[in-house]
Amino acid sequence: MLVDMVLPPRCPGCGAVTRADHQFCAGCWASLQFLAPPWCAACQAPFAYEREGGALCAPCMAHPPRHSGILAAVAYGDVARSLVLRLKYGKRTALATTAAAHMLRLMPADADLLVPVPLHRWRLWARGFNQAALMAAALAGLTGVAHDPLVLRRTRRTRPLEGLGAAARARTVAGVFAVHAPHARRLAGKAIILVDDVHTSGATSRACTAALLSAGARKVTILCWARVLSDAQKD
Repeated sequence: MLVDMVLPPRCPGCGAVTRADHQFCAGCWASLQFLAPPWCAACQAPFAYEREGGALCAPCMAHPPRHSGILAAVAYGDVARSLVLRLKYGKRTALATTAAAHMLRLMPADADLLVPVPLHRWRLWARGFNQAALMAAALAGLTGVAHDPLVLRRTRRTRPLEGLGAAARARTVAGVFAVHAPHARRLAGKAIILVDDVHTSGATSRACTAALLSAGARKVTILCWARVLSDAQKD
């Protein structure tokens, strides 16, 4: 088609021309680390080798999480980061669908409602979109599971979390997230899927999980495109 000659499909990772939309080039595809078992039964942090059923990682044994799992399509690396940057700052919003297509394999079977991690209204105004909400909407289209981008809100603007340590991240987002009262009734007794682009220290997801559970959600599972792994968790 003429449009493909003028605007050919491009790799979500590096921008090289590819044969189809949402398709990674061979080099980017080979460098992606797709996450799957064996992993921690509580948080899905990858294990280097198979363990007995129900095995937990050290952090989860020390401090059992309130969430019901952290499901990430890929490990955070050069290609995963490039997709996020091209989406957020290059305004390549179609890349949210690319990410969602790979997140789809991890969607819990009992999911009742997809809820994206919210942006503060001023950041949303400046960017024009919430990348987590775009991913949630794409997943809703692929699965038929309902989504609601207005359930959670940020009560105040915070500094960017990039470059902060785990403790500073936790302090920064403490008390920041709240359930929007008109939407709270959708949470009662429901299995909520909290959607985000990148899972880093877990500070944001923990704060969101606390707000959702306090409002009546039965369980909260985090589903994201990429997860930052510690050196010990990497292959």
